[in-house]
Amino acid sequence: MDGIRVIEGGLGSKREKDSNQETQNEEQHELNLFDLFEQDVNMIQKQSCEAQAEEEAIMTPSTDVEQNDNDTQAEEIELPAYDRRWAWVEIDREAIRHNLLAIRKRIGPGIKIMAIVKADGYGHGAIESAHIALANGAEFLGVADVDEGVELRRANITAPILILTEPPQESIPVILRYNLIPTVTTMEYALALGEKADAAGRAAPYHLKIDTGMNRIGVHYSDAADFLRTISFHRGLDLQGVFTHFATADESDSYEFRLQLEHFNRSLDEIRYMGINPGLVHAANSAAAIRYKHAHFNMVRIGLAMYGMHPSEITRDLIDLRPAMSVRTRVTFVKSVPVGEGVSYSYTYRSPGSVLIATIPIGYGDGLPRALTNRMQVLVKGRLCPQVGNICMDMTMFEVDQRSSQLKPRLSVEVGDEVLVIGRAGDIELSLDSMAEALGTINYELACRFGLRLQRIFK
Repeated sequence: MDGIRVIEGGLGSKREKDSNQETQNEEQHELNLFDLFEQDVNMIQKQSCEAQAEEEAIMTPSTDVEQNDNDTQAEEIELPAYDRRWAWVEIDREAIRHNLLAIRKRIGPGIKIMAIVKADGYGHGAIESAHIALANGAEFLGVADVDEGVELRRANITAPILILTEPPQESIPVILRYNLIPTVTTMEYALALGEKADAAGRAAPYHLKIDTGMNRIGVHYSDAADFLRTISFHRGLDLQGVFTHFATADESDSYEFRLQLEHFNRSLDEIRYMGINPGLVHAANSAAAIRYKHAHFNMVRIGLAMYGMHPSEITRDLIDLRPAMSVRTRVTFVKSVPVGEGVSYSYTYRSPGSVLIATIPIGYGDGLPRALTNRMQVLVKGRLCPQVGNICMDMTMFEVDQRSSQLKPRLSVEVGDEVLVIGRAGDIELSLDSMAEALGTINYELACRFGLRLQRIFK
């Protein structure tokens, strides 16, 4: 029995062992399966990361390449504008400073100056012009739209910036974010501005534009007081100024100007009668600031005159302004063209013989109007030369007379010689005014054009 028990015990132990072994084998098998699954997952993840890294390596340059690109970019930035392309605009900082000081002398103390830097500073560069203006007596800046205001803010300019038109309602969050001052001309916009500002826990500053007869934008002068009274309850709105714009301040006949000024004064009287403080009052553009002291109010808006351009012939004897912009280029090609052969598109010019034709890299794509074809001159080595052939998008040609005399020696022109298109050299001036007069337009239209593509150099 004992033996049997031992045997049975042995058998039982063996069965138990076998059972335990099977259990261990099953557990080991399950463990191995889990390990294999985990390994598979890890392998898949690893392969995915490697594939992603390879893809990024293909799409993204290596550190060495990035460093080379950065070095290349640094070299390009350091390269002067006139070496990247032989055509550029020069802006004279001292001329802008001189003009602002002349304006200050003209308007006297106590009147604020708003420097108008819209349209990229009339082609002169908005950011740099703003810095110069603020350093020389201006306290406000004026722009045409939200983007122009944001550009100045991103350049760390903190002065008050007025958007001279009513922006879209959708842009109100941007206006609040960058602390810009919008112009208000409609009830809908005023209320939308107030609601969004109030929701942000603040009151939005604004200026009311009053239409006194130009009939472009603004609340009619007879309705301005009621307009302000209607929205004056809103805690999200902060009236900081009212203004108008003159349509004929640069003209010799002052009747329409005086009528607009009368309408504006009437509107101001009604606003004050209702107990509303209009804040800053401004109406005078460059022409009115120069000509009419009684139109200065608290502030004048100076655009054109700041850049040295006269609003009209009337102001020339009243103030000394110096043009800040000059347009310069260099000769890129010179050749002799036989008599009778044409130059440029449509052959609007044919060589008379004994001339060189020089090419400069500037055209109507840079602001040089095609309508001036065969009607303008350029200055090279102190001598005026006629522009010839149709002005192209990127190139223009001029004629160099090769005939000579004792009074007029032959002019030698070579590749790389500097050519003045707009500006002054000695007693010779090629002005935006004369160019505009030939085209039947205004000087600041041309100034804006030249600022579109040409590189600017501040002197």
